[in-house]
Amino acid sequence: MTTPSTRAAPMELESIHADCNSKDAGSLLRTGAKRIRGGGGVYNPYTAKKKTKPSSSGGSGSNPYSNPNKTSQGASGGGDHEEDLIDDYYHEEHEHEHEHEHEDALPEDEPHEPMEPNPAEDGPTTAALPFFSDVTEATFQRWQRPPNDCRDNSRDLSLQWLDMDMIGGTALRENPSELEPGRRVVGAAEGQVPIIRAFGVTEAGNSATVFVHGFTPYGYFALPQGSSFDHTEENLARIRLYLNSRLEGQARGGKLHEYCFAVSYETGYKSIMGYESPHTHFFRVVVAMPTLIPTLKRIMEDGVDLPGVETPEGNEYSAFECNVPFVLRYMIDHEISGAGWITLPKKTYQLRDPSRRKTNSQVEVDITYRDIISRKPEGEWNKIAPLRTLSFDIECQGRKGYFPEAEKDPVIQIANAVTVYGEKTPMVQNVFTLKGCLPIVGAQVISSDNEVDMLMKWRAFLEACDPDVITGYNVQNFDIPYLLDRAETLGKGKYGNQTIKGFAQWGRILNSKAKMKETTFQSAAYGKRNNIETTIEGRVIFDMLPYMQRNHKLSSYSLNSVCAEFLGQQKEDVHHSIISDLQNGSDEDRHRLAVYCLKDAVLPQRLMDKLSVMVNYVEMARVTGVPMSFLISRGQQIKVLSMILRKCRNEKLLVPTLKKGGFNPDDANYEGATVLDPIKNYYQVPIATLDFASLYPSIMQAYNLCYSTLIGPKEVHRYDPEIYKKSANGHVFVHSTVKKGILPTILSELLAARKRAKKDMKNAPTEFERAVQNGRQLALKISANSVYGFTGATVGQLPCVPIASSTTSYGRELLEKTKEYVEKNYTVANGYKHDAQVVYGDTDSVMVKFGTKTVEETFPLAIEAAEKCSKIFPSPILLEFEKVYFPYLLMNKKRYAGLMYTRPDKYDKMDQKGLETVRRDNCALVRDVIQTSLDKILIEQDVEGAIGYVKKQISDLLQNKMDISRLVITKSLNKGAEYALGIGGKKEDYKVKQAHVELAARMKKRDAGSAPQMGDRVPYVIITGAKGASTYERGEDPIYVLENGLAIDCKWYLSNQLSKPLTRIFEPIIEDVTKSLLQGEHTRKIFIPTPAARKGSLMMFAVKTAKCIGCKAPVNSKNGYLCKHCSPRQAEIYLEKLECLRVAEKSYDELWSTAQKIHNSFHSDIMCTGDGCACQFYRRKKVQADIRLAQEVLDKFGR
Repeated sequence: MTTPSTRAAPMELESIHADCNSKDAGSLLRTGAKRIRGGGGVYNPYTAKKKTKPSSSGGSGSNPYSNPNKTSQGASGGGDHEEDLIDDYYHEEHEHEHEHEHEDALPEDEPHEPMEPNPAEDGPTTAALPFFSDVTEATFQRWQRPPNDCRDNSRDLSLQWLDMDMIGGTALRENPSELEPGRRVVGAAEGQVPIIRAFGVTEAGNSATVFVHGFTPYGYFALPQGSSFDHTEENLARIRLYLNSRLEGQARGGKLHEYCFAVSYETGYKSIMGYESPHTHFFRVVVAMPTLIPTLKRIMEDGVDLPGVETPEGNEYSAFECNVPFVLRYMIDHEISGAGWITLPKKTYQLRDPSRRKTNSQVEVDITYRDIISRKPEGEWNKIAPLRTLSFDIECQGRKGYFPEAEKDPVIQIANAVTVYGEKTPMVQNVFTLKGCLPIVGAQVISSDNEVDMLMKWRAFLEACDPDVITGYNVQNFDIPYLLDRAETLGKGKYGNQTIKGFAQWGRILNSKAKMKETTFQSAAYGKRNNIETTIEGRVIFDMLPYMQRNHKLSSYSLNSVCAEFLGQQKEDVHHSIISDLQNGSDEDRHRLAVYCLKDAVLPQRLMDKLSVMVNYVEMARVTGVPMSFLISRGQQIKVLSMILRKCRNEKLLVPTLKKGGFNPDDANYEGATVLDPIKNYYQVPIATLDFASLYPSIMQAYNLCYSTLIGPKEVHRYDPEIYKKSANGHVFVHSTVKKGILPTILSELLAARKRAKKDMKNAPTEFERAVQNGRQLALKISANSVYGFTGATVGQLPCVPIASSTTSYGRELLEKTKEYVEKNYTVANGYKHDAQVVYGDTDSVMVKFGTKTVEETFPLAIEAAEKCSKIFPSPILLEFEKVYFPYLLMNKKRYAGLMYTRPDKYDKMDQKGLETVRRDNCALVRDVIQTSLDKILIEQDVEGAIGYVKKQISDLLQNKMDISRLVITKSLNKGAEYALGIGGKKEDYKVKQAHVELAARMKKRDAGSAPQMGDRVPYVIITGAKGASTYERGEDPIYVLENGLAIDCKWYLSNQLSKPLTRIFEPIIEDVTKSLLQGEHTRKIFIPTPAARKGSLMMFAVKTAKCIGCKAPVNSKNGYLCKHCSPRQAEIYLEKLECLRVAEKSYDELWSTAQKIHNSFHSDIMCTGDGCACQFYRRKKVQADIRLAQEVLDKFGR
């Protein structure tokens, strides 16, 4: 395949299946290569032994990647200034996250030879080109970044940083700044010190790593009440020596030159907690390493007799700001925004020469923390650098009956798409394949004869393209750990291939491996999930699957379903059980697999672009002031804590570090958001919706709710009632005129900034600038709404129930005031045509019936009511008119539907809340019936038509006329299913038997190769069974049902799937739903199936009687197919049956054509297995069965 030197045209998925006659790529790698040269580094095979965690897969069929129990990867690193990556010891207690990490000791630096040409100047070189025998030099260069334009420190160096971390290293001997008198070193002069690494990209697109020196960790400790203190310099020195001794005795890890660097006495600070905090005197203690802070906190909190301090009320010191991650501490103190731009002024930094380089970044520099200039994300510094994103996907060849396991099953393909931010098409698209593969239009195919060669070529490609962000779909839990574990397997035991030893060096730090750890995340919103979290130093891993799960409520999170929802396109969903057959086939078969794999690599990037994921995360990092990695791996709390800490620093307020167990759970028993009781009805008149703009943030501003404005119940008597306001639940906060709180200040700034961003978005001259401003205003909105949740998180960084409960109590008060005002003022007595009525209120919305007949009449009344109500509330609380529903079906609290109008001439959409149209534990029949009923009720306003439609559907269901695809239910095999499947797990995890789990166990016994695996979604239908059989016993595979003629339990679907949703919808419309819809003439004609001859049943002993093909009457002849009455009509009956076959074949052709269009596959088979796909998979299977039966009937005429 010829590869042009210019950028290849983008791969169009519509044309990707086009015939290609160019020559196959062939074998690319010279086997036996010992190292890859490029990007400023040399592969050195690891010699350190690695700890291996025994597999707990529990037997065949288990999938360690969807429910991980992994071997962690070691790390190699160290050197002149850097010795080892220090794990962030901070964790967020509120997340209920428990991590189990297994990491190896880091070996000493291994020698590596200098690279020529200088990688500091040119970045990755073409020295790796011989590794690819059929890749042109132009192609290899096209993978790489632009040439490095930073040759010395004579110019300012600006970059957008994406990630920061910290390592332990030795202190600098000389300040990098040429402007520092005497080149004095900032910070510690010797011993191990923390060094911050900032990874980023320059405006020219060069990758950069900045080593920041001199910043040290510290914490504050409040002196006990009534303490007297000798605060002379001599005594502070004695305290430092004392704490140094205590830390040396209790600290874990390697020995340090010094433990406690400095102690200072601070009197200008106050605690944020309380209007008048008792804490006003503090020690600021600076230590050598961040890992010493928890030890120091424990020493001080447990009680300590410090020299020169007398503490009559006890010697326990309260800790403040001791839980701030070190990197975040640096960012806050020096006003560095997340994912923002920083400038290194000329002459203040030092470019590292090749002998001292520790990274393969194009630019690598040292600088002290004081010399960096932080740029506010405004004006020219609001831009985003040309960041590189690699989206990839792998395919594995599993054994029959087993889900792929890295210890046994090879990786056979890796597809990649590299995109530069600001460009609409990928700069690179390629597929690395094991064995030959036909060329692919718009993409490069790079084939290998063996797996090690393929993996190492991909590793070289990764380093050459040097991505800032790595993405894909479920890459954290499958693709990445599988690749790393597979390479580890190939490098030991019977494989023992030394070439693969450096494969795991994916990051920007030389000789440092990607590291994996297991995490368990549990929350009320997402439940409990086991994950694998991988760290690739210098690169951000952004998995699109957890992003979609966190941010979008969908009926299915398969890549197929997500792309159908957001991109309007689908792909073939190839099941892992058929991948081996394709791999073992011809070059053409592997081409089909490569097209599938490439599409799986391209689609996550398209999703990122469509949903503006990258720009939204960059702007969220900038607004909240945290690294992007915090947004991905941590919860909501760290974002709000960062904003609070930044504001408190300016106000000289300190944030306390709560002790574990210091929060009283009983304090959390406060009433949440208010919902006004709904007046259930089918409203065929307009219903106006009045919404409070940013309700909870507005309440916190209006009533000055903050830690710093709260007066405790024991202190209230000391203050004049004129300076405070008491909320409905009795909590007291001072007015903003007395003291404006930190939280209200943060909120007012966030919301003001959002207004500016929305204005800038309207005036933005380009699409990308509009996207940036839109991402910013969304980040500001989300951040403002997160503040209330931060105060109400009972297991969080800084919970404060008085703030949270007061916020909700004021919310209830506002809803009730709005209802009272509207119903009191909008009356006939006041000159209006009708008396207004509030029919429902939900947290921040009020639904009002003004009695008008048209939407046009309703708009001015709703706008007027919103304006008048706003005037009775304190600023900035604002009630806005947002929309009108007409008609409006109100079923219950948080369950309603209506046609939504935001302008009077035409409705925007049908708005639904709390209905069964998207739930996956309902079959498609329920979703179809509910949606069609709503369409008829709301859009057509034809209630009788809706009732007639429902009756027809129920009648068809009971008469077995329903297509089986509409009855399929899908559920996922999660934890608990392991026990039932015999692959591990605990009995107590599977207390209640479930239909899909029991079915999976039966399918495994029938054919382990095609049976569902852990993590798969299992489609099933409920069939009839023996009398008294439980539902979990009657779940069956839809294909098995079609192939064996099993009968569907139609009554079960009516009573367990349709009954409740229909009752909810029609209850406000008709008096007796049960009698009108679920009983009656349409339910009396029921299909009663003939029992199947199953093993152990009486039907096994029944003798089948031959029946006439024409009239179904019994025939005596064993070979007879027509009775004596139908024999004269033989030709006529034959033609009738022939027509049945033709109709079935025509139907199948139409279904097949539809499937080809959906999958853009016009020249090959459809490999889709049907889950979550719109290609009518089960209908095709049903028609195939009909064709088979029709052919069997026709065959009888030929006997």
